[in-house]
Amino acid sequence: MKSLPSAHSRAVRRGKEQTKEDEQHCQHRALLTPYKMGRFDLSHRVVLAPLTRERSFGNVPQPHAILYYQQRATKGGLLIAEATGVSDTAQGYKDTPGIWTKEQVEAWKPIVNGVHAKGGIFFCQIWHVGRVSNHTFQPNGQAPISSTDKPLKPVARANGIDAPTISTPRRLQTNEIPLVINDFRVAARNAIEAGFDGVEIHGAHGYLIDQFLKDQVNDRTDKYGGSLENRCRFALEVVQAVVDEVGADKVGIRLSPFANYSEASDSNPEALGLYMAHALNKFGVLYCHMVEPRMVNIGEKFVTPHSLRPIRDAFKGTFIVAGGYDRDDGNKAIADGYADLVAYGRLFLSNPDLPRRFEIGAPLNKYIRDTFYLSDPVIGYTDYPFLPSNV
Repeated sequence: MKSLPSAHSRAVRRGKEQTKEDEQHCQHRALLTPYKMGRFDLSHRVVLAPLTRERSFGNVPQPHAILYYQQRATKGGLLIAEATGVSDTAQGYKDTPGIWTKEQVEAWKPIVNGVHAKGGIFFCQIWHVGRVSNHTFQPNGQAPISSTDKPLKPVARANGIDAPTISTPRRLQTNEIPLVINDFRVAARNAIEAGFDGVEIHGAHGYLIDQFLKDQVNDRTDKYGGSLENRCRFALEVVQAVVDEVGADKVGIRLSPFANYSEASDSNPEALGLYMAHALNKFGVLYCHMVEPRMVNIGEKFVTPHSLRPIRDAFKGTFIVAGGYDRDDGNKAIADGYADLVAYGRLFLSNPDLPRRFEIGAPLNKYIRDTFYLSDPVIGYTDYPFLPSNV
């Protein structure tokens, strides 16, 4: 006759089952757990990714941005503002904001105050597009500046954003580079003056810093070209300048070593990512925001043998990942220790209450790609619906 399990063995089994259930529950809620990012106490790990919106008329942030960012702000939630130009040579798209003039700084202040009023933490992404531009965006109609004088192939859209014909760039002279680095430093100072909690240096997506980093673009023969160390020099000198200006505890950087946006690819992206991770550790910057290798095309995920895990393991600060994440794989990334925070772009754009929807497993609004870059201050901007308050 088969013996019944003892009370002890049943209790052990129940305990194991409960532990497994607890682990599954934790994994399903990992995105909603608190996190300490330097001096910032985050209440959850769902980050608003920086998203170009093209509604800052004349490169000046507008009052309608107050509502847009407030809608997506939560107490203890991290928002990263849309890419913001560091100078009058940094622009490459219509109506993107800047932060190099007094008028722009003043225009940002009520937007930042709006986020802070909701208890949010707000970083400003500072960028320079480099050769992803046109002479019509440049002062005096000059050529865009870059690490190279190689032009991009003609495109109707660049990085998913409508753009006019790309102009042939002008290679920066070695003695001009410190002036551009200073533009980033001043932009960082201005961002803090505007009330931002910190800045994210845009070193990704084929823009100026990425044009120096990637060996398929950078064809320089001076100290900013050739070896991996030389190609990373410009990015790291920008980091140094910004850290010196506002403090490492207020500085993050976004990188996309595996991506090929705007023809900016590298022959050894793993080595590039690891070199930057180790170099950034020396500055003690707050976070590194890395774009997934699978995001090699706008809006599409592809299977890839590459992983950010070695870079994540090498970097000592907060590690943010972005690139086509949904709720489940975001939860898994946190639960597995693959990332500390997950940045969401299109899903946060179309679901201003995204953390709440993730929390209760609510359905998501579908994003409308055709309205991403309209100039309209409402349509495709602040008109996506929230969950009913009684849900």
